[in-house]
Amino acid sequence: MGPIHHVAIVVRSIEDALPRYRSLFGLEPEAPPMTFKPQRVRLCFLPTGPGHDAARIELVEPIDGESGVARFLATHGEGLHHVCFVTDDLPQDLDALAAADAELIDRDPRPGAHGSVAFVHPRTLNGVLWELLRLEA
Repeated sequence: MGPIHHVAIVVRSIEDALPRYRSLFGLEPEAPPMTFKPQRVRLCFLPTGPGHDAARIELVEPIDGESGVARFLATHGEGLHHVCFVTDDLPQDLDALAAADAELIDRDPRPGAHGSVAFVHPRTLNGVLWELLRLEA
């Protein structure tokens, strides 16, 4: 398991949230917000330091009322959604987690915004959703 890639925060509106992250912490988006249609969300990544390997804050906004993120927002409100770790071998890490009785949401990797991803259910890790990311080259 590698370093933290990002910590995802669900927000009602990226445009409403961004000024606070700018004024309080000086964080600027690495690119304009993007729509990630497979999950029906908009995403905006805010690097927390210099360099390509800096951890990020990911602002996640649902684009409709039907997505998992929209259901999360309706149930829990804005706040922490998941923590994402980089991995060099996603299938191997999923096998190891399954062997250790982790409850996997994804047994097979699926496309994510920065590469292949898989999620570990919050029941496994003290109520926090965890994402594993194999970065695209």
